[in-house]
Amino acid sequence: MRQDAPIGGTIGAVPESNVQIARRGFQALERGEIDALAEILDPDVKWHGSEGLTADACHDRDQVLRFIAQARRRGAVGELVEVIDAGEQVVVVMRPPAPEGVTHRPLRANLTTFREGKVVRMVAYQTPEEAFACLQTPPPSSAIASWSGDPR
Repeated sequence: MRQDAPIGGTIGAVPESNVQIARRGFQALERGEIDALAEILDPDVKWHGSEGLTADACHDRDQVLRFIAQARRRGAVGELVEVIDAGEQVVVVMRPPAPEGVTHRPLRANLTTFREGKVVRMVAYQTPEEAFACLQTPPPSSAIASWSGDPR
C-alpha cells in the first residue's frame, strides 16, 4: 500500500479497499491529521452506539470531527487491533487506552459502512462479537485467535 496515495483514492488503477481506507483513517487519527480523516467521511456520516441514533450521537462530519478532536485532547484514542472486511462494511477492532494501573483492556469495535469510498455510518459496539452478531456472521477464526493472543 502506497502511503502517498490520497485517502479514499486509488493506487495506480486499483481502487483502495474499504479495509485500506479504514486503516489509513485510523492512522490519520493517531497522528492527529483531522483534515486527512475528514476526507474519508461523508458529509452526512452518522456515528452512534448500538442503541441507535440518540441525542449524544454524531449526525454529520463536523460533529464526528469535533468528537474525535475532544477524544484526542483527553488521550482517549486507543490502538487499532484489526480491520476485518465485510463487503461494504468493515469491523474496526480497537483496544481502548488503559487508565493508570489497569492491565486488562477489553476490545471494542466499530461496524463501519462505506459508500463510494466514504464512511457513511459507524456503529460502536462493546465487543467485536457484538459487531459480528449485527452482521449475522461469525468473526473469522484467525481474528479470534489473534484477539485472544494479544496482551490485554
